[in-house]
Amino acid sequence: MVDLSHVGEQTFWDVINTTSKPVLVSHSSVYALCPAFRNLKDDQIKAVAKNGGVIDVNFFSGFLDSNYEKRNTAFALKHKAEKDSLMKINPEPYFTDEYLFNRYPDEVKGLRPPLSLLISHIDYIVKLVGVDYVGIGSDFDGINSSPQQLDDVTSYPLITKALLDKGYSKKDIRKIYGENFLRVFKANEK
Repeated sequence: MVDLSHVGEQTFWDVINTTSKPVLVSHSSVYALCPAFRNLKDDQIKAVAKNGGVIDVNFFSGFLDSNYEKRNTAFALKHKAEKDSLMKINPEPYFTDEYLFNRYPDEVKGLRPPLSLLISHIDYIVKLVGVDYVGIGSDFDGINSSPQQLDDVTSYPLITKALLDKGYSKKDIRKIYGENFLRVFKANEK
């Protein structure tokens, strides 16, 4: 199964124009809502749908909210001296970021976008190409910031409630939560 979440735009199109199987975009979001390098543009979203693939929306704040990076940069500048000191102990940036995020949880909470932005990304894809081509690709194992209230998989009922409130049916929500992925997975087993 081909996963297009970490590829450049030219590679994306090369795969779409070559593959005979549905593709997976395991953890990317919508470029029109947040112009981040990993997010898909409308023509790419349409191409995934035409291919029969699925786009699993990423929960990373920087892929959902175009203003997140500004807030995160301000946080980093505020704690620059402390971060520089930590970098002398351990030069791994993920270590220092995680340390600072854990040390200042109230500030970090303010960096996180509302849950509604995640729902907007899901809804955008559904309105553009239909509910059969969108899923959940949280990336909890690789991100340090997710929407408010979404700290781990135990928070998924909040997504369910938000989708129900927007008028999604239980059948649609089952597709989003995994049936669309399973369809693509099974098509790639053949």
